[in-house]
Amino acid sequence: SHVTMSVVKLFSRIIAPDMDNLGDKTNEQDLHDHTYGITSDPMTRFTVVLAALVHDADHPGVPNAQLVKEEDPMAVQYENKSVAEQNSVDLAWTMLNEPEFKALRRTIYQTEGEFRRFRELLVNTVLATDIMDKDLKQLRNARWEKAFSENGEGQAESERDMVNRKATIVIEHLIQASDVAHTMQHWHIYRKWNARLFEEMYKAYMEGRADKDPSEFWYKGEIGFLDFYVIPLAKKLKDCGVFGV
Repeated sequence: SHVTMSVVKLFSRIIAPDMDNLGDKTNEQDLHDHTYGITSDPMTRFTVVLAALVHDADHPGVPNAQLVKEEDPMAVQYENKSVAEQNSVDLAWTMLNEPEFKALRRTIYQTEGEFRRFRELLVNTVLATDIMDKDLKQLRNARWEKAFSENGEGQAESERDMVNRKATIVIEHLIQASDVAHTMQHWHIYRKWNARLFEEMYKAYMEGRADKDPSEFWYKGEIGFLDFYVIPLAKKLKDCGVFGV
């Protein structure tokens, strides 16, 4: 998928520190520390790519708010929280646990600790694509402030906790940027995926599953999305300090 390819590309942009300035001290630990352990952790890289591949599986074609409004069985099942995202995770998890994927599961994890870590990382990465949930957004902003703000309170925690928090933030922003990567790529790529989104939303409107005709607000809506979501997200990717150009 386009999102999966974008994740792979962003992973390739995670860079090492300036090796010329590190001299003889350059080693694998320097790279590990600079990228919060992401570059030296195959499970993290694989799981984020897998999350990108499955994050929209069985998507119903309408936003979570509409599913909640309709009291859709899916919304009831997931208690009106990250409905489509939780459904995608459950579908992917069910498929992964089918007998034919036993060898793959054995490759991904072999211990109970590895299993729990893989499951948690997969779920959290997929849920990070729910950008409309206000509670999740508030938690992410609080994590960012604590980890990267000059006024953060990171000094009061252990080095390991601080690194783990920063790694979590980088992964969240990486999957979110990949999910809207078409807005930051070539014009024909932007038009292709933007048109598909418009068609999906217009279909929902014509079926009575959306209150507004997207053709009446599309241009201004896209400008607002770029100004208030895409550009701030791109700036945070830069501020993370692990991505090159």
